[in-house]
Amino acid sequence: MKHDDKVTDAENRVKSPHSFHIPVMGTGFSVDMPLKVGRFGISSVISIGDDMLLEKMRRFHAEKAGVPFEPIAANEKDSRCRRITAYLDLVHDLLARQVKRLQEMPFTEESEITRYFRMLPDSSRLKRRYLEMVNTDDPGEKSELQDELRIQAVPGEIDVNIMTKVDPDRYEDGQQVDPKFGLALSSFRGFAKSKLNSKLVLSAGLNRRLFNYIPNYKDFLPNNTGELHKKIVLKVSDFRSALIQARYLAKRGLWVSEFRIESGLNCGGHAFGAKGQLLGTILDEFRLKRQEMTEKLQGIFDKTQKNCNDALKAILPRFRVTVQGGIGTAEEDRQLQEHFQVDGTGWGTPFMLVPEVTNIDEASLQKLVEAEEDDVQLSANSPLGLPFWSLKTSASEWMRRLRIRQGKPGSACPKGLLCLNKEFSETEICIASQKYQAQKLAELEADADRTVEQKSFLRQGILDKTCLCRDLASSATGPYDLESKTTPAVCCGPSIASFNKIAKLEEMVDHIYGRLSLLPDSERSHMFIKELKLSVDELKGEMTKYRLKLSDRSQEYFDEFKGNLLNGIDYYRSNCTTFIQEGRERFERDLETIEAEIRRLTVLPTA
Repeated sequence: MKHDDKVTDAENRVKSPHSFHIPVMGTGFSVDMPLKVGRFGISSVISIGDDMLLEKMRRFHAEKAGVPFEPIAANEKDSRCRRITAYLDLVHDLLARQVKRLQEMPFTEESEITRYFRMLPDSSRLKRRYLEMVNTDDPGEKSELQDELRIQAVPGEIDVNIMTKVDPDRYEDGQQVDPKFGLALSSFRGFAKSKLNSKLVLSAGLNRRLFNYIPNYKDFLPNNTGELHKKIVLKVSDFRSALIQARYLAKRGLWVSEFRIESGLNCGGHAFGAKGQLLGTILDEFRLKRQEMTEKLQGIFDKTQKNCNDALKAILPRFRVTVQGGIGTAEEDRQLQEHFQVDGTGWGTPFMLVPEVTNIDEASLQKLVEAEEDDVQLSANSPLGLPFWSLKTSASEWMRRLRIRQGKPGSACPKGLLCLNKEFSETEICIASQKYQAQKLAELEADADRTVEQKSFLRQGILDKTCLCRDLASSATGPYDLESKTTPAVCCGPSIASFNKIAKLEEMVDHIYGRLSLLPDSERSHMFIKELKLSVDELKGEMTKYRLKLSDRSQEYFDEFKGNLLNGIDYYRSNCTTFIQEGRERFERDLETIEAEIRRLTVLPTA
């Protein structure tokens, strides 16, 4: 690619003109999303764990763009890292080409540069400047304003995501491979070596092996002007976890540039319950303790930056706080930014109904349009053993149930990215695999100490596991004809039930900014109420396992869970007048109904 097609470092460091970003969605749904929304200034996140998918996508986009493609074979040295770097570099260069082309377009009614500025939030300075250009009748002034605007039509960021806990040991010829060639470290290294000056989003908690490895790459450390070429974002579900991880990184000279708070349960993909802690109380804790956290982290960080003068140290201690998970209306978005003082929001699941943005096949798209609340389940599908939001009507779920009916449960495990279990072998295998499930079911049947009810519950938990490595990638490999037979898994969050029609990019952006509504007239629970209901369901599930003697939870655990829920309800009741304008009466009625239900819940003795 020609030199003038590349995005400069300065351009990459420009803040997105939008107040929202699009979070990672599975592996395939958002794998090339920057090439669909980046030129319009919208930031999005790519999952980089599946190097096999990235290599296929690199071939596809290179051939489509007429760029030379040299394959990187899986058996080549450090192939995962090299594949990831090659793909990210290609996306970087192709987006640069798109932006350059957009900046050269005339400001006609349907041109992409006009679309760029029309989609901006009405409150932004850049949008006001654009409207000045549109409304002026002076040809000279209009031309000057257009030249000014072209330069400021900068791309959204190409951010990447690594699930830190997905880091199985690797083996070759029965011997364990150096951990730096494992999934997490090689994925990180792939991003670290890429051209991108963007953000690394770390989710799923603290991985010491990975966190200790990051300082080896200088782009994550401040340069002599105090800038970070590559930034760290922690995706967290509570304040305590955020502080623990950020302190660990600060002790290694690493600054967290953003805390991306996600609702523990009201989200897409994997769900991380917070033992009854509710999003509103968590956001309020961040709001109240933000300065305290800054000072604590700065104190630790300063001790590690011996070569950094006071002027440079003063530049770094600024971090953003953003929130995502279940946001469905412009009013909710406004509440989060104004009352809880977050710096931005993440909108994921609704974009699954925007096919020009998200990779999705026609059949899955139609199922999402038709989906109701009962069609979206917090399932046990994930081989990671974490709750996972799944569309019941997806092709993946249909195939999983078919294999069970045929007496062949489990998957062939074609990719092996989630091989984490050593119960039946010296090397790790995936608990969604046919090999594991056959052995685990046989072990369960032979267990004479289990009751019929216990066996039924455990059997279902074994059979629920499905091949997410293959089926989440299918959302891209199917529509792009990269594989002949696919059974896509759909990891939408529960908020999909509120949306019932396919939308264009401009329409979804206008919905986010309150310029139109894509929701039907039927009433929808506030995002905080939905999360509260999901938390009550989680508590009930934990109580069921306890009664079946399949849980080691204590009475203290359940008391704390209920206490967190009731404290959250008290917080919402006391503060909702300051952040809820529309639907406040219903919000308060819902709180009363759910509170009464929680108070009725009891844990029966196990004996």
